[in-house]
Amino acid sequence: MFENPWFEIDDPEDEFGFDAAELAFATALRQQAGSWDVPHAYSWVGRTEDESSLLAFVELSDEHRRLSLIDIGVHLVGSSVRGDRLHNQLYFLPDRPTSLAMEAVGSPQELAERTATWFETLLRKPIVRHEWEHHGQVYASRYLFADTGEGLVQSYHQTLAPSEQAEALTRAGHVHGRGWIQTSGLGRPDRVVDIRGETTA
Repeated sequence: MFENPWFEIDDPEDEFGFDAAELAFATALRQQAGSWDVPHAYSWVGRTEDESSLLAFVELSDEHRRLSLIDIGVHLVGSSVRGDRLHNQLYFLPDRPTSLAMEAVGSPQELAERTATWFETLLRKPIVRHEWEHHGQVYASRYLFADTGEGLVQSYHQTLAPSEQAEALTRAGHVHGRGWIQTSGLGRPDRVVDIRGETTA
C-alpha cells in the first residue's frame, strides 16, 4: 500500500493560527489516519474560505485520468464537527445535508476519532465508472458509488455519440442546466470499470 501523508497542514504558517483545540484535533486526526489501509487520496488541513472554521479535506479522484470525483471534508468549530460533500472550490458544506453527512460534539480527541471513522468509511466505498461506446469510442461516462448508485461525475460527448441520440435524450428530459445531457437515459453501460474502494485496493 502506498504510504500517504494524511492531513498535513496546507500552509505550515497556519499552524500558529490554530488554537489548542484545533491543533489537538488535527494531530489526533493524523494519528488515526496513520493506521488506515485504504487507497491513496489527496488530503490536507487548513481553514475555510471565510476562515470561520478548521477544515479537514479529502479529494477522491480517478488518478489515472487525473479527474477529481468528489470533495469531502469536515468543518470544526469549537467542540463540534460537521462533515459532508464540499463545494469543489470554496469547500463550503451544503445548505442541506446529503446522504454522506455526519455531525458530532465532543472533545478534540473524540471528534478526531469520529471524523477519522467517517473519512475511512467513505474512502473504502467502491467507486466505478460506467462507459458507453459507439464505433469503438467512449462517448459517455458516469462515475458513481457502486454500493449506493449515487452519481459523482458524468460526461457526454455529442460528436462521438450515435446520430440523433442527443436530440432524443433532450426530448425525453434527460438534460440539466443549460443543455447538459445526462447519462441517466442511456440504459445499461457497455463497460463497468472499478476505480477505487475495497474491490480495487
